[in-house]
Amino acid sequence: MVSAGNSGLTQKILVGPYLFRSDEPVDAGVDDSPPSPYELLLAALGACTGMTLRAYADRHQWPLEGVQVWLEHSRVDVEGSGAGESTKPRDRIERGISFVGELSEVQRQTLVKVANGCGLHRTLTSGVQIDTSVIQQDTGDTDQAIAKGAD
Repeated sequence: MVSAGNSGLTQKILVGPYLFRSDEPVDAGVDDSPPSPYELLLAALGACTGMTLRAYADRHQWPLEGVQVWLEHSRVDVEGSGAGESTKPRDRIERGISFVGELSEVQRQTLVKVANGCGLHRTLTSGVQIDTSVIQQDTGDTDQAIAKGAD
């Protein structure tokens, strides 16, 4: 569950018993802010990538000692598909992966391909459909749920 207060942009995020916060990035004028929504998305993709690679290497008993995933989000202009169409901004995520361990070049290349099979990577590249609806909830319940998650 994600909850916003009556002022400011900081969001409280409750995932099971874990409480997180998110806000606009520092370059948007917020001092020492928690991760932005895009930073949380990149962190989720990095975590999914690392878990997928670890599981694959373990299953094949490869000597993978560690994985580091670097991610960066940007907006790039893409040419329109038809005559006279202007450029359109498109989201781009750059992902760099570093492997620790005595892996062969074939194993490293296989792991790069496996990274593209992580569930979140597949979700992000599939053309996600998001259905939104309004649900009725007493605001007191939201505050209690957030407070309970902070305990």
